[in-house]
Amino acid sequence: MRYQVRGPEGGEPLVLGPSLGTSSKVWAPQLAALTRTFRVLTFDLPGHGGSPATGARTMDDLAALVLEAATAQGWAGFHYAGISAGGAIGATLAVRHPGRVRSLALLCSSARFGEPQAWHDRAALVRAQGTAPLIEPTARRWFAGPPDQALLADLTAADPAGYADCCDALAAFDLRGELAAITAPTLVVAGREDPATPPAHARLLADGIPGATLVEIAGAAHLANVDRPEPVTAALLAHLPSSSGMRVRREVLGDAHVDRAVARTTGFTRDFQDLITRYAWGEIWTRPGLDRRTRSCVTLTALVARGHLEELAMHVRAAVRNGLTPDEIGEVLLQSAIYCGVPAANSAFAVAQRVLAELEEAPEIP
Repeated sequence: MRYQVRGPEGGEPLVLGPSLGTSSKVWAPQLAALTRTFRVLTFDLPGHGGSPATGARTMDDLAALVLEAATAQGWAGFHYAGISAGGAIGATLAVRHPGRVRSLALLCSSARFGEPQAWHDRAALVRAQGTAPLIEPTARRWFAGPPDQALLADLTAADPAGYADCCDALAAFDLRGELAAITAPTLVVAGREDPATPPAHARLLADGIPGATLVEIAGAAHLANVDRPEPVTAALLAHLPSSSGMRVRREVLGDAHVDRAVARTTGFTRDFQDLITRYAWGEIWTRPGLDRRTRSCVTLTALVARGHLEELAMHVRAAVRNGLTPDEIGEVLLQSAIYCGVPAANSAFAVAQRVLAELEEAPEIP
């Protein structure tokens, strides 16, 4: 599978999946905004763009190719956004590999793309005559406004074997009974004038995926991000976590803790999670005036003073990640005993002793 990686090396990993018949160029309207902060991997489906046909004929086959590309970048986890068939790949990854998908965006996609026979018929047509017979009807499905000729050229240039194999994958795809297994925070985007996956498909996804957010875009057909790039880009940026804040949050608290927090995010808590990621981790913890060791000392003291023992346990682990020794943590708690009170420090020592013992048994820091 051909893919390209762009954006800052320290940015949060983001994979963008294209729709059937297009190349990764379908994401051109969003790339400038997304690559400012995210490390973006775009890929071409087999037989599309620069990707050779691979014989991948199921959605699991296609998901495995994407996972291979992400793993080659060293990404233990990544955010994913996909259009139509690209969304089906992302939903498959979220079900089969929930620990790898940190958030999910499904654009003009579906849990089932109609009756299988229609896809088998299209595959047979393309294998026999190429993609030329599809150009006119596809243009009507893809665009509510003027057609994007470059994307139609992608369809013309698609390898018939690879395109037909993807049709077979769509024919066999049916995730309706597994949507509840998706734990990643999910955004569902629908084009109100989409004849291929009408808004009813998006509502089924949003109703089936716990905590999913649904956004409908007026004046948009199947390639809503091309028809109406501005509202789609805004929806994606609102959904995706702040890159710098999330990076620092993971560095301080560890991937395991952050992944658990993200997995528990619901529609009710999503704005709060975004708030702390953007401002606590993206604005305060990234300021150059204090190093992370000092910020850990300040944070431990504040948590002792307010009696926030559950948060204290989390930040004792963070302090170790930031380079404080157990003795130094003890000194912070001793200082807190004088200025915050002995009972507060007594409880804090109990929490810290438990956490440090756990870390000694199963250290999180190499």
